[in-house]
Amino acid sequence: MSARLTDEQQALLELVASFAAEQVAPRAAADERAGRFPRDLFDQLGRLDLAGLPFPEADGGGGQPYGVYLRVVEELSRAFLAVGLGLSVHTLATWAIAEHASPEARAEVLPRMLSGEWLGAYSLSEPGSGSDAAALVTRARRDGDAYVIDGTKAWVTHGGVADVYVVMCRTGGPGPRGVSALIVPADTPGLTVGAPERKMGMAASPTAQLVFEGARVPARNLLGAEGEGFAIAMQALDGGRLGIAACAVGLAQAALDQAVAYAVQREQFGRPIAELQGVGFLLADMATGIEAARALYLEAAARRDAGEPYHRQAAMAKLFASDTAMRVAIDAVQVHGGYGYTTDYPVERYLREAKVLQIVEGTNQIQRLVISRDLTRRA
Repeated sequence: MSARLTDEQQALLELVASFAAEQVAPRAAADERAGRFPRDLFDQLGRLDLAGLPFPEADGGGGQPYGVYLRVVEELSRAFLAVGLGLSVHTLATWAIAEHASPEARAEVLPRMLSGEWLGAYSLSEPGSGSDAAALVTRARRDGDAYVIDGTKAWVTHGGVADVYVVMCRTGGPGPRGVSALIVPADTPGLTVGAPERKMGMAASPTAQLVFEGARVPARNLLGAEGEGFAIAMQALDGGRLGIAACAVGLAQAALDQAVAYAVQREQFGRPIAELQGVGFLLADMATGIEAARALYLEAAARRDAGEPYHRQAAMAKLFASDTAMRVAIDAVQVHGGYGYTTDYPVERYLREAKVLQIVEGTNQIQRLVISRDLTRRA
C-alpha cells in the first residue's frame, strides 16, 4: 500500500477489502451463472458511503482523491467485476450531473446518487454509432418547458436496472456541436428498455438498448447548454477510462492470485509446477504487468487530482491495463492447463470478462488514436 495514503484512507481501503472478500466475492460465480444483477450489493455500497467517494463532502460525497476511489474500484473488481465496473459507470454518470446539471436538477438528483439510493447509467452509443459517437441520431426537440426524445440508444450498462440515465441526444445539426446531454429518470413515460444483450461474459451486469418514443423530460434536465453534450461526454470518459483501468487491474490481480495458488499446489514431475521455470517466468511477467498498469492509472489519477491535464494518460491507462488484463487472464488459463478451460475454476470467467474491458469506454484502437493525436498535436 502506498505510503502516500493517510491513516483514514488506509482504513477505508481495508474496510473495502474486507467487504469485497466477505460479501462480494462469494456472490460472483452464482450471480454470473444466473445472469442476476446484484442490486443489493450496490445498496450496501451506498450504506458504506462508497457510492460518492470522489465527490465533495459539501455535496454529500466522500471527499476522497480520485486515486483512492480507483483503488476501491480495483478491489471490488478483484472480487466481482460486475460490481467494480458498475460503480465506475455510476460515477461516470454522477460526475456529469455534479458538474453540469442545473441547480434544480442537481438538487433533485445528485443527493440520491451520492447516497447510493439511485443507481446511474451513461448512454452515448447507438446501434449505428459506437466509436463514431458524434454521429448519433437520437433526437431531443424542445417543446415549451420540456425536451421530447425519440430514438434508440445501445450498449447501455445498467440498462433496465438504473434509476437515472445520462443520455446524449441531438438537439442541433450534424456533428459534435449538435449534441446535448439530458438527465432521464428511468420511469419517464415513453422510455422502454430492450432485452438484455446475450454476452460472452459479464452476465450479471445487464447491457441493453433504450428506446425513446416521445419521452418527455423537463428542460431543467439539460446538462450544460445545448450543443455542449459531446464535450461533456468526452470529459466524462476521461474519468471513466481510469475506472476501466482500475477494473482491469482488479480482474488481472484476481487471475494472478488464482494462478499462483494453483501453481503452488499443483504437482507435476514430482514438484509444484510453480518451480518449473516456464511457469515461474509466466507468473513473474503477469505480476510485473499488473504493477505497471496500477502505477499508470494511479499516476493519471494524481494528475487529475492536481488539476493537471490527464486526457492522454487516461487513454494510456485504459489501453495498457485492459490489454494487460487480457494477457494475464489468458496466461492464468494456461497455468491451469486443461482445468483452466473448465468452469470448475474462475479463470475461464476472468478470460471472458477481460475481453470486454478492451472494448468499453472506447475500444483500445480508439485509445491509440486518442494518444497519437495528443502526441502530434503537442509536437
